Amino acid sequence: MATMPQSFHWPVRVYFEDTDSGGVVYYANYLKFFERARTEWLRAAGASQQALMEKHRIMFVVAGVALDYLAPARLDDELGVTVTVERLGRASVQFAQQARRGDMLLANGSIRVVCVDSSTMKPKPVPAEVLAKMRAQV
Repeated sequence: MATMPQSFHWPVRVYFEDTDSGGVVYYANYLKFFERARTEWLRAAGASQQALMEKHRIMFVVAGVALDYLAPARLDDELGVTVTVERLGRASVQFAQQARRGDMLLANGSIRVVCVDSSTMKPKPVPAEVLAKMRAQV
């Protein structure tokens, strides 16, 4: 029997700045919510974006996104954003992410990030110690 990948959960409150004039979350802001959750997933793994830049001269950049919007989030909603690693490669990570209000699925996405050298912006393998920390979260 295959085991299900472990999901990381991050709470997000919808603020006025996240909404359009109708009080509905502006579609692009789901990408911000997902970014925050991935950053906190990485922090929970024991690596921060700043430390990766300073120690390893690397950063993660988004290389691809597919996002489906299923229902609206509104001002003051409490959302739960999940991060699940679908594939962890040497220089890239494929994430499945969801935003929910309670049991209701609002947005469902697939995001691919690539590790790059911070000065050249060219792909670079994730350092072994960082990769080990990431694998421990999966």
